[in-house]
Amino acid sequence: MKILSRIYLSVVTVADGYVPQRYNRQWNHPAGPKTIFFWAPLFKWVLVIAGLGDITRPAEKLSLVQSTALLSGYIWARYSLIIIPRNVNLCLVNLFVGLVGSVQLTRIYLYRKSLETPDPKKQE
Repeated sequence: MKILSRIYLSVVTVADGYVPQRYNRQWNHPAGPKTIFFWAPLFKWVLVIAGLGDITRPAEKLSLVQSTALLSGYIWARYSLIIIPRNVNLCLVNLFVGLVGSVQLTRIYLYRKSLETPDPKKQE
């Protein structure tokens, strides 16, 4: 694993020379592209994309446990504003993860509720 760290540090060192002056503030930010605080939220957007892909999936095939787990995004959104460095990108991705979980749980709830309530048109 040390070899990967060395490769990453070499790439960052070379890239330092190519970053325009106006982007130096973002490049050198404590939650910028040189740190895990940038890359972790970037890859976490995959959860949001996967959740949005599930929007087209029938509600009876959605997982209640998985959708409930996505609600933890709301908790982590708050945490991302407390930690140092404060990470707004992490906050946004966690809010969207929680939102996707909320949408999926709502769909599951409405589907299960529709199973309980008899349809008056079918009784005729």
